[in-house]
Amino acid sequence: MRQFYRKYIYMPFVNLSFRSKLFMVFVLVTIIPMMLLVYFSYELTKTKLTEQIYINMTNSTAQITKNLENKLDSYEHISASIYLDNRLANYLTNEYQDDPSYLDVYNYIGNRIDTVMAAYPDFDSAFIYSDNPSLPKDNYYIRPITPEVQNTELFHKLQQSYGNIIHLSSPQTENGPAMFTLARLLNNNSNQYPYGMLVFQISESVIYSLMEKEAGGKDIFIINDKGIILSSADKQLINTSLPKLLHQNFDETPSGRFDTTYQGVKALAVYNTLKNGWKTVSIFPYDSIIKDAKSLSQLIIKISLGFIGVALLLIYITASLFSKRIRTLIRMIRRIERGDFNPTHEEQMGSDEIGQLHFAFEQMTTRLKSLVTEVYQKELQSKEAELDLLQAQINPHFLYNTLGSISSLAVKHQDPQIQDMVLHLAKFYRISLNKGKSILTINEELKLTQSYNAIQLIRFKGKLNIIYTIDQSILPYSTVKLALQPFVENAVIHALWNQDRPLNIHIKGVIENNSIILSVIDDGMGMRRETLQSLFEEKEGRGYGISNVDRRIKLKFGEYYGVKVYSKLGMGTTVQIRLPQKEIQ
Repeated sequence: MRQFYRKYIYMPFVNLSFRSKLFMVFVLVTIIPMMLLVYFSYELTKTKLTEQIYINMTNSTAQITKNLENKLDSYEHISASIYLDNRLANYLTNEYQDDPSYLDVYNYIGNRIDTVMAAYPDFDSAFIYSDNPSLPKDNYYIRPITPEVQNTELFHKLQQSYGNIIHLSSPQTENGPAMFTLARLLNNNSNQYPYGMLVFQISESVIYSLMEKEAGGKDIFIINDKGIILSSADKQLINTSLPKLLHQNFDETPSGRFDTTYQGVKALAVYNTLKNGWKTVSIFPYDSIIKDAKSLSQLIIKISLGFIGVALLLIYITASLFSKRIRTLIRMIRRIERGDFNPTHEEQMGSDEIGQLHFAFEQMTTRLKSLVTEVYQKELQSKEAELDLLQAQINPHFLYNTLGSISSLAVKHQDPQIQDMVLHLAKFYRISLNKGKSILTINEELKLTQSYNAIQLIRFKGKLNIIYTIDQSILPYSTVKLALQPFVENAVIHALWNQDRPLNIHIKGVIENNSIILSVIDDGMGMRRETLQSLFEEKEGRGYGISNVDRRIKLKFGEYYGVKVYSKLGMGTTVQIRLPQKEIQ
């Protein structure tokens, strides 16, 4: 025995690797206890769930019974009010001749029944059977007692009811839904003989709605004192015997429970008895209880497996600590390769060679991030310097043109209008210099452009018309300085070609698709396609204003924004400037 143990148990176990030993011991001390835990938890859960479901079924059945009794009591009260109506009794028992006095009967009974129907919308119909031969029947409120009616179950039960309410039910058919009938023999008069039958018809669904909310996976029935089903979810079962379906009779006790078989499945049945002898019965299949217990057991298994997985992972990490630290270093190298220089804040790996290598990588990552940030900031500063340079280029360009205009006008006319031109020029430079700022509001840009336009209107009097169409809501938003003026200047210089017809320039400002569109539209000579295509090329003497403004807008607001030019020879030119809805910070 000892040799068997040493050969087949002890030695194979000793020869296993350390990792394999850990796994084997772990399986022995966790899997078997887990299986026992799952079994006992399943049985305990099934017992507890059964008791809980029984309590819930008892409560819901009692609630259904209470609701149904309240509903039936309300029906009995309304029938009693009609049963005790002496005026109605007189109308139904009087002798009527050929005179129209019976119309009073129709009016009274019709109003009486309509009032009931309005107060109790549960009723599908309400009417009275009358055997008074002298009273004409309208077959709506008042119906005759024909031989067919006398042969019905309703008629026979009413003859033995002694004025009490009887209840009947009929299953669903192709011609209509399942119905529930309440009837009462009218015999409340001095002659002590019946003078009619009061009938209320109610859709069975109204009765079932009292217990539908309490269903919750259960099958609920209402049965009479003989076990006949009066209401259920399956309308085809109405008027069938529930004890026969369950193969078991109900006890004489008012309420109780028993195990049964329903539709071939073991189930728990709970019942409660109404005052009139009816019963409400709830049937819950045990499969659902077992299903819930299995679900809980499966949850326990999953949780246990999760813990086992965590334990296996911990054992694996403990046995593979060295390779794990190497993989950490590889991840750090790959992060740097992807351009991610953010520190990981991982715990120190110790002071051995791998720990020192890890520390060196962290220091290298921090240094690389600092270098990248420094290069990025220098690039931003370079762009800002380029933007300022482009801004500085445009002021002398306009200054020379304006001074040339003033000089030409002074030599030609020796006119005091020169003073106005100088004043407008002063306004222009006061706004354009703007304490060295490169960003203005659109309102300020328009004032700057208007100052320039005033000079040109003096110079080209009668040959130049300028109109403005500006959406006032865009005025607070920002733009680069001298965004509009270069295009007006280009239009005046290049588009004014017909001495007989003045040049018309239209300056617009609107909001389109969450962007601001500034437009300079002229009806001058226009441009050829090749000239239009070369406007954005940086060539001396061509497209200076367009290229300058477009680059400044893109540098400040992004590539989505900038300048577009549309032109057709002989038709004119349209310049569109797209800006964001952004206020000056």
